[in-house]
Amino acid sequence: MTGFLIKKYFFDLWDNLFKIALINLGFIISMAFPIFVPPILQLPALSMGARLIGILWCFVYLSAAALSLKAISDYGNFGFSDFLANLKTIWPAGLVMGGLVFLAFILCTVIIPFYLSMESMIGLLLAAIVFWTLAAAVLALQFFFAVRSRLDTHFVGIIKKCFVIFFDNPMFCIFSFAHNVFALFLSALVGFLAPGPAGILLFLDEGLRLRLLKYDWLEANPGANRRKIPWEALLIEEREKTGTRSLRNFIFPWKD
Repeated sequence: MTGFLIKKYFFDLWDNLFKIALINLGFIISMAFPIFVPPILQLPALSMGARLIGILWCFVYLSAAALSLKAISDYGNFGFSDFLANLKTIWPAGLVMGGLVFLAFILCTVIIPFYLSMESMIGLLLAAIVFWTLAAAVLALQFFFAVRSRLDTHFVGIIKKCFVIFFDNPMFCIFSFAHNVFALFLSALVGFLAPGPAGILLFLDEGLRLRLLKYDWLEANPGANRRKIPWEALLIEEREKTGTRSLRNFIFPWKD
């Protein structure tokens, strides 16, 4: 499944490279607001408010991007009007995700250092509990937008499903996180235009979409061994839709 995921993701990324770059460019422009505008403002409260609004907008933007990229994962396409329609639909999820990231920031910069400053076994234990809880949350909630796009629209339900996916597929979640870190490193080399945040969102949606085939099969085969999923059979239709390509086709698709 992992090998096919990488193949399909690469194909979809290559085929939609221009749109991926445009979405990433929009995110870069969005990030410029909370970075460069607040220092210009004189009042600290106004500066803080502008930074908060800018950061929340960035998450709202990512939520709309994730819902739009779902079309690519489903072998479809999307346009500018679709992006705007998705923005109107999914913006609350962006605000929620922004709040969760802010909570994680507080845990990392305030709560964990506070417990460590206690210089006791209890403080160390509490810091360790917070750290590993936060680590599990990061691995689970990386699929927040993908789950919102495909499975649930209620925020409590989205969070629950993210953790169900994590505890049922821990290695897959760790692999996805490692891929995203590597993708960010590659993105930095090209100014975050590709794969960038949009490429990461596409990968997470692709991964969740294929992983859900497992649950469809388990639902149709109650009592089956959860550790022996017939991925080769489940991916037959997906492989046919994705197809194969030569290097020549990648570079000069009009010649094949």
